[in-house]
Amino acid sequence: MPAWRSLYPFQSHWLNVGSHRYHYIDEGEGPVLLLVHGNPTWSFYWRELVRGLRGQYRLIVPDHIGCGLSDKPSAAAYGYRLADRIGDLSALVEQLGLEQITLVAHDWGGAIGMGTAVRMPDRFARFVLLNTAAFRSRRMPWRIRVCRTPLLGRLAVCGLNLFARVALRMAVSRRPLPPAVRAGLLAPYDCWSHRVAIDRFVADIPMRPGHPSYDTLRKIEDGLAQFRNSPFCFIWGMRDWCFTPKFLDRFLEFFPGAETHRLADAGHYVVEEAHEQIVPLIESFLAAHPNDVSSSP
Repeated sequence: MPAWRSLYPFQSHWLNVGSHRYHYIDEGEGPVLLLVHGNPTWSFYWRELVRGLRGQYRLIVPDHIGCGLSDKPSAAAYGYRLADRIGDLSALVEQLGLEQITLVAHDWGGAIGMGTAVRMPDRFARFVLLNTAAFRSRRMPWRIRVCRTPLLGRLAVCGLNLFARVALRMAVSRRPLPPAVRAGLLAPYDCWSHRVAIDRFVADIPMRPGHPSYDTLRKIEDGLAQFRNSPFCFIWGMRDWCFTPKFLDRFLEFFPGAETHRLADAGHYVVEEAHEQIVPLIESFLAAHPNDVSSSP
């Protein structure tokens, strides 16, 4: 057994979404926390939060199609667009009958999770967002722009796995990730065909109105106002070069009363670096906002 597997001792579950198997873990009992990962991570990223919170809560943690332990179809067999991701997560919520959900989301998980909440607002009650976005932005680091270069970008992302490998170093600030953690983050992305989702996530960032996912993201942004009276908590690694503090500032324009925690020396993989701080912050936030709080405007 590889060393990373002992760090992820959870029972796997699957449901069918279209013609693909959608993997998730379901740990603990109590109010529902829905943990939604980004790119190029998977449910492994949330393992310490699952361990720390499953004594009080039910944690549902999916792997997006093409990621983690979910099916990894070709780009011809699956759309790999933001709308597809929202459809998948909505299907999970419906099939599991989840209600009064607390969304916990990171990176692309913010747009996917908030897109699902906008689609089914009566299912969501509280929100914890970490280094993410759910609105349009003109900001894109040059490192990501390079990965969108035709042919060369795909070779780097799918062929050499550079996007995921470089993130192991550039997405942390406090200290290097241990070897077993590095191996765990990379484990599902072990060949070209298993890295299609990483490449498609990069390509799906909608920077202009003509992009296929631009209107999807615009509708998510327009739908945020309906949650202005919902409990929001932002936990931000302030040394993130991708979802910089400017993204937090933009969120606070939508939710000025949100509980906000700025972790000055943490980077983009904020949960990997600061889970010891984040677990009690989430516990405190949830205790302060019991689950009878409605998400209605």
